[in-house]
Parts: sequence; structure tokens; C-alpha cells
Amino acid sequence: MLSSRTKHILHCCLLLTVIAIFEICTGGIRLGSDKQQDFDPWERYGYFGAFSLYLIRLLTFLPLPQVLFNFAGLTLYNAFPDKVPLKGSPLLAPFICIRVVTRGDYPQLVRNNVARNMTCCTEAGLENFLIEVVTDKVVGLANHRRVREVVVPATYRPKSGALFKARALQYCLEDGVNILADNDWVVHLDEETLLTENSVRGILNFVLDGKHQFGQGLITYANEDVVNWVTTLADSFRVADDMGKLRLQFSMFHKPLFSWKGSYVVTQVGAERQVSFDNGPDGSVAEDCFFAMRAYTQGYSFNFVEGEMWEKSPFSLWDFMQQRKRWLQGILLVVHSQAIPLRHKWLLAVSCYSWVTMPLSTSNVLLAGLCPIPCPPLMDFACAFIGAVNIYMYVFGVVKSFSLYRFGMLRFLMCICGALSTIPFNIIIENVAVVLGLFGQKHRFYVVNKEFRPPITV
Repeated sequence: MLSSRTKHILHCCLLLTVIAIFEICTGGIRLGSDKQQDFDPWERYGYFGAFSLYLIRLLTFLPLPQVLFNFAGLTLYNAFPDKVPLKGSPLLAPFICIRVVTRGDYPQLVRNNVARNMTCCTEAGLENFLIEVVTDKVVGLANHRRVREVVVPATYRPKSGALFKARALQYCLEDGVNILADNDWVVHLDEETLLTENSVRGILNFVLDGKHQFGQGLITYANEDVVNWVTTLADSFRVADDMGKLRLQFSMFHKPLFSWKGSYVVTQVGAERQVSFDNGPDGSVAEDCFFAMRAYTQGYSFNFVEGEMWEKSPFSLWDFMQQRKRWLQGILLVVHSQAIPLRHKWLLAVSCYSWVTMPLSTSNVLLAGLCPIPCPPLMDFACAFIGAVNIYMYVFGVVKSFSLYRFGMLRFLMCICGALSTIPFNIIIENVAVVLGLFGQKHRFYVVNKEFRPPITV
């Protein structure tokens, strides 16, 4: 059994190897002279053509900030930490409310996951806690002293006109509904999110520390039964993103420089009520992003929470694409909102527009062969670096999500190859999501199917 430090060193060596091979193979590092690039592009393509080709090439550098954050996060911090040790007694922890928001379309899923999360909390030693389900429709939870079901009235309207999940989250903060004190804590989960013992320990350490008002941790998607292998392997990139960019921005800077996700969110009640989810329609499509940037502007601090939680990737390609489309539309609304100063959202804006311009930057794959242009060596090196790190993130996501001991070496390697083979699929889906997101109807909240019913065989 390899130690966590050894695993991290091997991972760093593999990352550097992938970067070196990619740099050499793509010409980012030139081992000899390239006479094919020795020409005047302004003369060959004309001023308009050459300008357009260089502009499209420059668009590939928009992801550079988040790539640098991912590279630093994956190398500076141990990517394979051991079991999370408790740094204090659970009996001394403040009150923790585990809040699940749902539309109530999948009541059996919610009931099952509430029972599983309850068991996980008690087995991890958590004592002072409550599981609260906030729903638009009655779920029918069993009566229990540690379970509370909150049904959002159809007549409820937040002051700013917040919609969808933001409306339900704001309802929980209203006087007469909220039962928590300002120094209590809330752990926000989606209806399909499952706690693990490590995540409960990480949450306990975070709230016992008490230095930061907001926190977030790692979510993996390949646990238990895999429903859709294509979407699950494609989501391996998100696992690496959590351990890279997300971890670095919270552990080093304690700020949501690139925003955060909407699940596995830990908040102090007083700070959450001060920031509020009542941010109007523009803050309702990606309510998590808007909330994080509002908290950032108000000076609150963030930290990374150790331990992982489990979720499922979308069960269909249509849901996968619709999920990405909503994220793009919601983040664009945040980037363009006058309520968030530019100095707080400029990194998020660069990241968002690297997504928006993906159809143009993707065209470089064809243009590089059909219409080559000479570029400075540093430009070629940086372009290859971006591609190498993004490709490696799929490999790391699989290594982090799938157990070698559970799958065996052959299936484990097949999962890595499968993740790499989903890259073209992921690029196509992301491009389609961009087009539909830019030209489709805004202020819509598509909810993906969360409940998988295996076929019954007789």
C-alpha cells in the first residue's frame, strides 16, 4: 500500500511527464528549426485574414488563469490525503443543519438519502445536528426528532423576485421559518448528495475551527453503481477541478475567485442571512455563483473543507447538455450583474468568456493545420501547457474517483482511456451548450433527472 505522500509525488511526476510529452509533440518546445513556419502571415493571408487567425489563436489563452490555478492546486497540496482526523470532540461542535433543497419530484430518492445521511452522521459521531428538507411538494418524511420537512408555499414571493432554488433557500431564512441561531451552521446538499464519514469529519473540523464563514469540499461521481459511463467519465474533469482550482482559491486566498458549486456548501447562518439568496431573477439561475460573489464583495472568508461527498452524473446526454447550458447562462448573468464589482469578478469573467468563446477557440484544431501561423515560442509553449493540463485533469479525475483495488488494473486503465476518449464528446457538448445558452431563453432552471430505477428482471 503506497502512502499518500508517495501517491502525490507519483501524480506530480505523471503530470509533468504529460506536459513535457505534449509540449514536444505539439511543438510547444521546439527541438529543431521549423522552416514551415518561416513566412509572413500578413502577406499570405492578408491583413484581415492574419488578424482574424491571430485573434482566434489568442482566445485559447482565456483559460490560462484557471489552468494555472489547477496546476498549482494539484501540485502544492497533497492530492491523496489520508483519512480526515478529527481535531476536536463532536460534543463541542456547534449546531449543524444539513439542508437538502428539492422540488419534491423524487420523494423516494429524498427519503432514502435522508436515511443514509442520518446513519452516516451518527456513525461519524455527530451529535448536535438536524437534517432539513426544503421542498416545493410534500415528500412525506417519517417523524423524527432530527428530521424537519419545510414545504415552501406556492404563494411565497421573495422581495426581489428570486426564483427556483434561490426562492426555496431564501424561504428558509425568513423570520418565522428559520429556527437556527446566527452562530449555527448549515451544510447545503442537493437531493442526490450523499455524505461520507470523511466529509462529516471535515465539516466538524471546519466549524470547530470557526475562522471562516463559508467552506466547500470535493464531490466525486463514480461511487457505487455508475448509471451513465460517458457522463461519469466526462465529469472526472470536475473532480480534478475541485482538487485543483477550488482547493487553491480557498486554501491559499480564502476567496471564491472563480466562484464555487451549489452542493457541499458549509455556511454560518448569520453570514448566510446577511448575504441572502434574495438576489432577483438574475441571481436565481446560478444562485450558488451569485451568492458566492456577493459574499466575496461583503468581505467574508472561505476555506476548503476536507473529505469528499458523493453524487451521480446526469443519467442522459440531454440532461448533461442542459445542465451545462444552465450553468453558462447563470454565470453570464452574474458576470454582467451591476451588483458585483468588476474587481471581484474579473477572474470569473475571464473563465466564463473562455467558455463562451469555446466554439471559436476549438476551431484552432482545424485552423492550425489548414492555415498555420508563426507564433512566438512562449505563445506556443503556453498553448501546449493549457492543453496538457486540461487533458491530464481527466486522468487525475479517474484516478481520484475509481479505486484500483476495487476495479483491478485492467478496468482501471480502461476507465482512464475511456475518460480520455470522452474529451471530444465533452467538447461537442460544451459547444452545443454555448450556442443554446447564448441564443436560448434565459431565466430558466432545467432540473436533471436524479432518480434511477434499475430494470426489474423476473
